[in-house]
Amino acid sequence: MSEEKKQQGINIELSEETAEGIYSNLAIITHSSSEFIMDYIRIMPGVPKGKVKARIVMTPEHAKKLHRALSDNLAKYESSFGKIKESEQVGNIPLNFGGPTTQA
Repeated sequence: MSEEKKQQGINIELSEETAEGIYSNLAIITHSSSEFIMDYIRIMPGVPKGKVKARIVMTPEHAKKLHRALSDNLAKYESSFGKIKESEQVGNIPLNFGGPTTQA
C-alpha cells in the first residue's frame, strides 16, 4: 500500500488533570431523537444526595459505537479475569449503601 493511501493516526492529547479520571458509581442515561446524554454521578455512603461529576453528550451513532466497544472490552475482561458478578438489586439505587448514617 502506498504512503498516500495509509490512514493517518489521530493525535490525542491527555492533560494530567483529565488523566486522573473521575470516579462514578452511578450513571443515568437519557436520550432524545438526536442525542444520548450520560450523566456520571458519585454517591457517597450515608449521603442522600449525589453529585453529577461529568456529563457526556453524543449522537445516537456514536452511542452505538460506544456500546459495541464497551461490549467488546467487557468480553475481553471476562475472558481474562472471569465473569463479572452483578448484584441482585437491579433498578433499585441504595442511597445509604448499607453503611452507617452520618451524624454531625
